[in-house]
Amino acid sequence: MALILEVIVTTVSAAGDPHLAPMGIREENGLVLLQPFRPSTTLENVLGTGCAVVNYTDDVRIFAGCLTGRRSWPMVPADSVKAHRLEAALAHRELVLERIEEDQARPRLWCRDVRFETHAAFRGFNRAQAAVLEAAILVSRLHMLPLEKIDAEVEYLTTGVTKTAGPSELEAWGWLMERIAAHRAGVAAEAQR
Repeated sequence: MALILEVIVTTVSAAGDPHLAPMGIREENGLVLLQPFRPSTTLENVLGTGCAVVNYTDDVRIFAGCLTGRRSWPMVPADSVKAHRLEAALAHRELVLERIEEDQARPRLWCRDVRFETHAAFRGFNRAQAAVLEAAILVSRLHMLPLEKIDAEVEYLTTGVTKTAGPSELEAWGWLMERIAAHRAGVAAEAQR
């Protein structure tokens, strides 16, 4: 089983419009593997520009925000590729596309580092931050999961939030719980038709 790192990938469109997306990445044989689902803006942008930036951040609001319609986070231009990085990144790596392995659902984009920079120390995650990351992944899969599974996961993750969350984690958690409630309402409305 491969180690998967949860990061924020930033890309730009051919017109220069920045885009952020939470994503799990892997490293293998000196390359970084991005596997965006088809269709996706990230996939379109990487194929169009041939580059991306991986952002390592401990601000879990960015993960939750990307999944709940809050995609406006301060960014600065990357140094070596046509893209941007998060201003709040603890570290970032600038990537160029090396090769593509086509797939109907999730093409495999193998990328090479052209720059890696550390901006601040990583002080570790508290349980609430880890819970928000897990809840963000859950929200990204709402359309694939039964409500019982969602409820069980949220119940388990809530303990970490109630015991260790600060203001940022509570804000991110709230956004995700609103998104889950909206999903639940949509499922209920569909069942009544």
